[in-house]
This record gives sequence, C-alpha cells and structure tokens, in this order.
Amino acid sequence: MSAHDQLLVVIDPVARRSDGESVRIAKDVLCGGSEAKICLPEGPEEFARALARRGPRRPVVIGDDRALLRAVALLHRDRWLGDGALALVPVGPAVELAHSLGVPRGAVASARAVLDGSVRRLDLLVDESDGVVVGDLAIPASPAVLGAGSVWGACRHLARSLVRPAPVPAARSHRRRLRVEADGVLLTDLDQEVEAVTVRTAGGRAEVVVQPGGAGEPTTVKALSVTVAGADFRYRADTLITGPVRTRTWTLRAGAWGLTLPSRPAGRSAAPEGRGRPAA
Repeated sequence: MSAHDQLLVVIDPVARRSDGESVRIAKDVLCGGSEAKICLPEGPEEFARALARRGPRRPVVIGDDRALLRAVALLHRDRWLGDGALALVPVGPAVELAHSLGVPRGAVASARAVLDGSVRRLDLLVDESDGVVVGDLAIPASPAVLGAGSVWGACRHLARSLVRPAPVPAARSHRRRLRVEADGVLLTDLDQEVEAVTVRTAGGRAEVVVQPGGAGEPTTVKALSVTVAGADFRYRADTLITGPVRTRTWTLRAGAWGLTLPSRPAGRSAAPEGRGRPAA
C-alpha cells in the first residue's frame, strides 16, 4: 500500500458531538479505501499531539472550519505545509470556509475526494507572530463577535431587561483611525477615519480594500504585504478574533499549503478562482 493510501484521520470532538452520523459515514468511506489510523482527541492539546505524531501518514481532519484552521496553523508552525497536503471532511456547525475553498458538501463526497482527489496549492497570509489567515481578514472586528466576554455581557443585559425596560442604545460608529500600507505604499493615514479594512488572497496577491469613513469610495489594491497600525485595534482572521494590537503586518505566501480537493474535470477549476492553483 502506498504512502498516499496511509491516512491519519483526526476526528474533532465538535464534529462527533454535532453530527455523529456524518462522522461515522466519513470514517467508513475512508477506512474502506485506505489504511487509516483513527484519532479521537478530546481537546486542542490532544488534537495537536495527534497531528505531531502523524509520521508518513497523510493527515485528514473530520471537523468544521475551526478544526481546519487549527490544523493549518499547527502544520504551518511545524514547517510541514510547504511539502505536505492536508485533507478535510467538513462536519460541524460552521463549514462555509471549507466549501469556499472547494471541499465538497456531504460526508460521502468529501471523503471520496480525500481518497481520489488531487492536491491544490493555496495561498496563505502570515503575520509577524506566525499567525495564519486562510480566508479573509477584517479590521476592525465587529463588536458583536468579540468572544465569550460579549456573550456574558449579553446574558447580564438580558437579566437586567427582565427587571426594567432596556433603553434604546444610541447609534455607535465603529470607525477607526488606521494607517494602512500595501507594499510600502500608504493607502490611508491616522488623520483619516476608516470604516473597515478587508484583506483576502486573490491569485498570488492579497486584495486589500479600505473603506473610508463617510461616503467616500473604497480603495482597492493588490499587494504582497499589508501593514496596519492604529490605537489598540482588533481584527478577525477567518473565524478568530485577535487583539487588541497596535500594529500588524501580513505577508502573502503564494501556494504555501496544499489541500486535497476533487480532481479537476476538463475545463473546470476544482477551487474558486484566485484561491489556489494545481500542485506542480
């Protein structure tokens, strides 16, 4: 049996709890078509240890977008992504990122793609602290998704509202004063308000969109590096909120990681345009 047919299948606990039937189906398909070692980690530390002990086996993650991002980050820090390829069977509450990258919907179709598909090289945004962005980057992060603190705050607000009517909140502006540079070219400085900055990989470049405060037109450029500076801003990298930070630089690494996707039919791309390219 070839090394390609030897799999390390890491099943995320969230996937097991949220959709055990899809997990079972995916596992049956993978085990029926390969020599698969199954790992059932109970948390992030066991998840990391399982990937670290993969040996010559191809890593396959059964899980949602967060499991995919965790695996990409771990394998990037292990300096394995440049040569190896990851595979994913998307199962769980949030899998839109996986599908946007070209992973099929459904446990059977995605598991078959793991066995019969081919590797596509995809771009990656990497910051100076070795953090990675697979999909999109947004600055500032929306206050509605800042994490557990917001959830507990909402619970306290609900409890108070049961005692007395809640006042109607005044409209709040989430504009920031940010300095944004793309490949060393200044797009906006601290004397101007910014409504939002978004960055995404786009065919070997990072597409940077700066939405100014007010009614101005957005500025859109493509670059290999983006630096944002300002007073204690938070940002959303894929599904994760990070910060506050005062400055951060992201550098695009073209074709930095491989993802196993359905083999490309003639005349069609296996991944959305701009997201990746066939492996050499």
